[in-house]
Amino acid sequence: MLIYTLDDLRRAGVVKAIGVGVNEIEACLRFADGGDFDCFLLAGRYTLLEQGALDDLLPMVERRSMSILLGGPYNSGILATGAVPGARYNYQPASPEILDRVARIEAVCRARGVHLAAAAIQFPLGHKAVASIVPGAISAAEVERNRELIERPLPPELWADLRSAGLLREDAPTPA
Repeated sequence: MLIYTLDDLRRAGVVKAIGVGVNEIEACLRFADGGDFDCFLLAGRYTLLEQGALDDLLPMVERRSMSILLGGPYNSGILATGAVPGARYNYQPASPEILDRVARIEAVCRARGVHLAAAAIQFPLGHKAVASIVPGAISAAEVERNRELIERPLPPELWADLRSAGLLREDAPTPA
Protein backbone atom coordinates (compact mmCIF):
# COMPACT_ATOMS: atom_id res chain seq x y z
CA MET A 1 0.00 0.00 0.00
CA LEU A 2 1.30 3.41 -0.93
CA ILE A 3 1.09 6.18 1.61
CA TYR A 4 1.03 9.72 0.32
CA THR A 5 1.39 12.85 2.32
CA LEU A 6 -0.66 15.88 1.43
CA ASP A 7 2.52 17.53 0.23
CA ASP A 8 3.17 14.61 -2.17
CA LEU A 9 -0.37 14.97 -3.51
CA ARG A 10 0.11 18.71 -3.97
CA ARG A 11 3.42 18.20 -5.83
CA ALA A 12 1.73 15.61 -8.05
CA GLY A 13 -1.05 18.07 -8.85
CA VAL A 14 -3.74 15.89 -7.28
CA VAL A 15 -4.58 18.68 -4.83
CA LYS A 16 -4.00 22.34 -5.58
CA ALA A 17 -3.72 23.66 -2.04
CA ILE A 18 -3.51 22.45 1.53
CA GLY A 19 -5.26 24.26 4.32
CA VAL A 20 -6.77 24.02 7.75
CA GLY A 21 -10.02 25.47 9.03
CA VAL A 22 -10.15 26.61 12.67
CA ASN A 23 -11.62 29.28 14.95
CA GLU A 24 -8.44 30.37 16.71
CA ILE A 25 -5.40 32.37 15.65
CA GLU A 26 -3.08 30.33 17.89
CA ALA A 27 -4.08 27.10 16.14
CA CYS A 28 -3.21 28.61 12.76
CA LEU A 29 0.19 29.66 14.08
CA ARG A 30 0.87 26.16 15.45
CA PHE A 31 -0.14 24.52 12.17
CA ALA A 32 2.04 26.98 10.23
CA ASP A 33 5.00 26.06 12.44
CA GLY A 34 4.47 22.36 11.74
CA GLY A 35 3.71 22.25 8.05
CA ASP A 36 3.65 23.83 4.64
CA PHE A 37 0.13 25.17 4.24
CA ASP A 38 -1.26 27.31 1.45
CA CYS A 39 -4.16 28.79 3.34
CA PHE A 40 -6.19 28.85 6.52
CA LEU A 41 -9.92 29.13 6.93
CA LEU A 42 -10.15 31.30 10.02
CA ALA A 43 -13.60 31.86 11.48
CA GLY A 44 -14.49 35.12 13.19
CA ARG A 45 -11.04 36.33 14.20
CA TYR A 46 -10.48 39.19 11.78
CA THR A 47 -13.60 41.31 11.89
CA LEU A 48 -14.81 44.73 12.89
CA LEU A 49 -14.89 43.37 16.45
CA GLU A 50 -11.60 41.49 16.44
CA GLN A 51 -8.37 42.54 14.79
CA GLY A 52 -5.92 40.51 16.89
CA ALA A 53 -4.90 38.56 13.77
CA LEU A 54 -2.90 41.65 12.78
CA ASP A 55 -0.40 40.95 15.58
CA ASP A 56 1.12 37.67 14.39
CA LEU A 57 -1.04 35.65 12.03
CA LEU A 58 -1.63 38.01 9.12
CA PRO A 59 2.01 39.19 8.95
CA MET A 60 3.17 35.54 8.98
CA VAL A 61 0.67 34.63 6.26
CA GLU A 62 1.97 37.48 4.10
CA ARG A 63 5.65 36.58 4.69
CA ARG A 64 4.98 32.98 3.68
CA SER A 65 2.80 33.87 0.66
CA MET A 66 -0.17 32.09 2.17
CA SER A 67 -3.73 33.33 2.25
CA ILE A 68 -6.68 33.51 4.58
CA LEU A 69 -10.22 32.47 3.83
CA LEU A 70 -12.17 34.35 6.44
CA GLY A 71 -15.24 32.66 7.82
CA GLY A 72 -17.74 34.35 10.09
CA PRO A 73 -17.26 38.02 9.21
CA TYR A 74 -20.44 38.72 11.22
CA ASN A 75 -18.95 37.15 14.39
CA SER A 76 -21.74 34.55 14.67
CA GLY A 77 -24.39 37.10 13.77
CA ILE A 78 -24.00 40.19 15.93
CA LEU A 79 -22.39 42.21 13.15
CA ALA A 80 -25.37 41.38 10.92
CA THR A 81 -28.12 41.98 13.47
CA GLY A 82 -26.55 44.75 15.51
CA ALA A 83 -26.71 45.07 19.27
CA VAL A 84 -30.22 43.73 19.67
CA PRO A 85 -31.65 41.51 22.42
CA GLY A 86 -30.61 37.93 21.77
CA ALA A 87 -27.66 38.91 19.55
CA ARG A 88 -25.05 36.17 19.31
CA TYR A 89 -21.28 36.45 19.41
CA ASN A 90 -19.00 33.41 19.19
CA TYR A 91 -22.08 31.19 19.05
CA GLN A 92 -23.31 32.38 22.47
CA PRO A 93 -25.42 35.26 23.75
CA ALA A 94 -23.33 38.43 23.47
CA SER A 95 -21.94 39.89 26.68
CA PRO A 96 -22.85 43.44 27.74
CA GLU A 97 -19.34 44.58 26.74
CA ILE A 98 -19.71 43.17 23.22
CA LEU A 99 -23.21 44.61 22.89
CA ASP A 100 -21.84 48.03 23.88
CA ARG A 101 -18.96 47.86 21.41
CA VAL A 102 -21.25 46.77 18.58
CA ALA A 103 -23.69 49.57 19.43
CA ARG A 104 -20.81 52.06 19.17
CA ILE A 105 -19.67 50.62 15.83
CA GLU A 106 -23.25 50.70 14.62
CA ALA A 107 -23.61 54.36 15.65
CA VAL A 108 -20.52 55.33 13.63
CA CYS A 109 -21.86 53.40 10.64
CA ARG A 110 -25.29 55.01 10.96
CA ALA A 111 -23.74 58.49 11.07
CA ARG A 112 -22.22 57.76 7.62
CA GLY A 113 -25.40 56.16 6.27
CA VAL A 114 -23.84 52.69 6.28
CA HIS A 115 -25.55 49.48 7.30
CA LEU A 116 -23.48 47.65 9.94
CA ALA A 117 -23.59 44.37 7.99
CA ALA A 118 -22.16 46.06 4.89
CA ALA A 119 -19.21 47.41 6.86
CA ALA A 120 -18.71 44.03 8.55
CA ILE A 121 -18.69 41.96 5.38
CA GLN A 122 -16.44 44.38 3.49
CA PHE A 123 -13.91 45.21 6.21
CA PRO A 124 -11.82 41.98 6.09
CA LEU A 125 -11.44 42.27 2.32
CA GLY A 126 -9.22 45.31 2.86
CA HIS A 127 -6.35 43.07 3.99
CA LYS A 128 -4.33 41.66 1.09
CA ALA A 129 -3.87 38.29 2.84
CA VAL A 130 -7.64 37.74 2.88
CA ALA A 131 -8.33 35.89 -0.37
CA SER A 132 -12.01 35.33 0.26
CA ILE A 133 -14.71 35.49 2.88
CA VAL A 134 -17.19 32.80 3.84
CA PRO A 135 -20.10 34.64 5.43
CA GLY A 136 -22.40 31.65 5.60
CA ALA A 137 -26.05 31.63 4.69
CA ILE A 138 -29.04 29.40 5.23
CA SER A 139 -31.15 30.56 2.30
CA ALA A 140 -30.82 31.90 -1.21
CA ALA A 141 -32.10 35.23 0.09
CA GLU A 142 -29.18 35.45 2.54
CA VAL A 143 -26.70 34.66 -0.22
CA GLU A 144 -28.22 37.45 -2.31
CA ARG A 145 -28.14 39.83 0.67
CA ASN A 146 -24.45 39.07 1.28
CA ARG A 147 -23.67 39.71 -2.38
CA GLU A 148 -25.51 43.02 -2.28
CA LEU A 149 -23.76 44.07 0.95
CA ILE A 150 -20.34 43.27 -0.53
CA GLU A 151 -21.08 45.37 -3.61
CA ARG A 152 -22.59 48.33 -1.73
CA PRO A 153 -20.34 51.42 -1.95
CA LEU A 154 -19.07 52.61 1.42
CA PRO A 155 -17.68 56.06 2.14
CA PRO A 156 -13.91 55.86 2.82
CA GLU A 157 -14.41 58.22 5.78
CA LEU A 158 -16.19 55.41 7.63
CA TRP A 159 -12.92 53.65 8.41
CA ALA A 160 -11.29 56.87 9.66
CA ASP A 161 -14.32 57.51 11.87
CA LEU A 162 -14.09 54.02 13.36
CA ARG A 163 -10.37 54.56 14.03
CA SER A 164 -11.00 57.94 15.64
CA ALA A 165 -13.61 56.34 17.91
CA GLY A 166 -11.09 53.67 18.98
CA LEU A 167 -13.18 50.94 17.36
CA LEU A 168 -10.76 49.97 14.60
CA ARG A 169 -7.03 49.44 14.94
CA GLU A 170 -4.80 52.06 13.38
CA ASP A 171 -2.86 49.40 11.51
CA ALA A 172 -5.93 47.64 10.07
CA PRO A 173 -5.98 47.92 6.29
CA THR A 174 -9.39 48.85 4.94
CA PRO A 175 -11.14 48.42 1.62
CA ALA A 176 -10.41 51.07 -1.01
